[in-house]
Amino acid sequence: MRIALPNKGRLSEQALDLFDQAGLRPAFAADRALIASLGDEFEAIFVRTQDIPEYVADGAAELGVTGADCVAESGREVTDILDLGFGACRLVVAAKDDSDVRSADQLPAGTRVATSFPRCATNHFESLGIPIQIAPVSGATEIAPHLGVADVIVDITSTGSTLRVHSLREIGTVLTSTARLVASPAALADARSKAQITELSTALESVLRAKRKRYLMANVPKAKLDEVREVIPGLSGPTIVEVLDGGSWVAAHAVVDADLVYQTIAKLKGLGAEGILVTKIERLMP
Repeated sequence: MRIALPNKGRLSEQALDLFDQAGLRPAFAADRALIASLGDEFEAIFVRTQDIPEYVADGAAELGVTGADCVAESGREVTDILDLGFGACRLVVAAKDDSDVRSADQLPAGTRVATSFPRCATNHFESLGIPIQIAPVSGATEIAPHLGVADVIVDITSTGSTLRVHSLREIGTVLTSTARLVASPAALADARSKAQITELSTALESVLRAKRKRYLMANVPKAKLDEVREVIPGLSGPTIVEVLDGGSWVAAHAVVDADLVYQTIAKLKGLGAEGILVTKIERLMP
């Protein structure tokens, strides 16, 4: 089964790291090769991120990792299998800082829009009831309003810093995007292929779920178990283990939210817990 992966950039690095953590490290036959094996069942092909929906929809690959923005712009029929969480960005409408327009719906009919996302831009302004003129560009979109090429732009941003550097201001959001695992509808219609896709999606999801969690262990007083259960409920309650010769002590094990570890440790210490240990989790299945 072929998986189309981004051939360069941060999205490519994060996708390869995720597959590696799921036990699917790419094996390249040579440097700069555009094909690599991913274990015994999968083969990766490396192409431009924006072309991946086309490869998947046309059946050149059964699966692909690309941005939701690229899927929307392509207009091709692919099935969204899993939100991978990384590569977060927004497709926004931006005008010059000195513009009187504060919202995209205030733009007049005939507004010239510079963008490398003509489909998404056209659909967005159609939803606002505003006919526009598209000025297609392939790069350096931010300079277009300053050169008189366009009145506003529709472009990708993560933090907005690039827009601010070019004296542009957001006046609307077209869509939000993250990296997605997408599949060919034809592949999903085949029972064997669907089973492989489900197995891969489950493996990737287990890694993503583990990133958000930590495994916590602590020795706690038996007399405080009710309060401990409130602090570390875990996935289905903490696991309580008798401590050899512990007497009034037991060991509590639980999976906790990574972003709450600091507060959780403080609360356990307040209950008299000792020997607290927190470790990362490689994979976590529900």
